[in-house]
Amino acid sequence: MKPSLSSSGTQARAAGFAVAGASQTRGPRIELARWRDLALVPALVLLIAIGAWVSPSFLTRANLDSVLGASAALALVVLAESLIVIVGKFDLSLESTVGFAPALGAMLVMPAASNGFGWQWPPFAGLLAIVAVGALIGWINGLLVVRLRLNAFIVTLAMLIVLRGMLVGATKGGTLFDMPSSFFALATVTVLGLPLSVWLAAAAFAFAAFMLRYHRIGRALYAIGGNAQAARAAGIRVERVVWGVFVLGSALASIGGLIVTGYVGAINANQGNGMIFTVFAAAVIGGISLDGGKGTMFGALTGVLLLGVVQNLLTLAQVPSFWIQAIYGAIILGSLMIARVAGSQE
Repeated sequence: MKPSLSSSGTQARAAGFAVAGASQTRGPRIELARWRDLALVPALVLLIAIGAWVSPSFLTRANLDSVLGASAALALVVLAESLIVIVGKFDLSLESTVGFAPALGAMLVMPAASNGFGWQWPPFAGLLAIVAVGALIGWINGLLVVRLRLNAFIVTLAMLIVLRGMLVGATKGGTLFDMPSSFFALATVTVLGLPLSVWLAAAAFAFAAFMLRYHRIGRALYAIGGNAQAARAAGIRVERVVWGVFVLGSALASIGGLIVTGYVGAINANQGNGMIFTVFAAAVIGGISLDGGKGTMFGALTGVLLLGVVQNLLTLAQVPSFWIQAIYGAIILGSLMIARVAGSQE
C-alpha cells in the first residue's frame, strides 16, 4: 500500500507543479499579446503628430472624417480577411467581390439603356442581391476548399480572376452610373456627423471582437487556426465553421464594395483591383498571424487606421501615388520581421 500511496502523492505533486508552471508561462504570453495589440497605437499617435506638422489641414474635422470614411470599406474587407486567416485559410477573391457583387446588384435594378439587365428590380431587392451574391461566392469558395480539399490560395486566386473577367465582361469595360440613391446611402447619409459606413464598420469590428473573445464560436476559430486536428478531436465541426467563415467573409466584402460605390458614385470595371494587397498589409501589421490561430480585431482595426493615416499623410504631402504601394510593401516586410521577433519570445 505504501508504494502506491507514495506514487499517487508524487503524481499529485507533479500535476500541481505542471499547473503552476503552465499558469506562470501563460501569464507572460497573455501580457505579450496585450502589448502587441497596443503596439500600433504609439505609431498612430506619432503619424498624427507628423501629419499636423506637415499640413495644417490634417487635423481638421473634414479631413479626419475623410480618413474614417475612406477607411470604412477597407475595414470591412480587412475584418473579412482577418477572420479567414485566423482559421488558417486565405481568400484572395475578396477584392474581386468588392467590384463584382455591387455591379451585379446595380445591373439588376438599372434599365437596359443604362447598361443594366433591364429587369429593374426594386432598389431594396438589388441591395439584398449584393449581399446574396457575396455570400454565394464565399459558399463556392468554401465548397472547393472544404469539401473538395483544394488549396485555398489557388482556389481563391482563380476565383479572383474569374470574377474580374466577369465584371469586365458584364460592364463591357465601362462604368455604371445610373443607380438609385439608396446604393450611395452608406457613404452619403451621416449620423452624429459621421457617415453610416463608419458606424457600420465600427459595429462590425465590435461585434467580431466580442464573439472572438467571449463566444464559443470565436474560440473555435482560434482553435481551428491553431490546430485543426485537435479542434476536430475536441468536438468542433471544423468543416462547417471554416465554410461559414468563407461565406461571412465574402458577404462582408460585398458590403465593403457597396461602400466604395457610395464614395465613388459609380462602379467601374476596376473596382477593388489591387485592394487585397492593402488588406493583407493592414491585417499583418495589426498582428493577424498568417499561420492562423492568432490575432485580434483591435489589432486589425489599428492596422486599418494606420494605413488610412499613412495614405492621407502621403497625399497631403503630395507624394506620388505609386510610392504608396512601395511603402505598403515595406510596412508588410517590417511587420513580418517584428512578428517573427515577437513570436520567438513567446
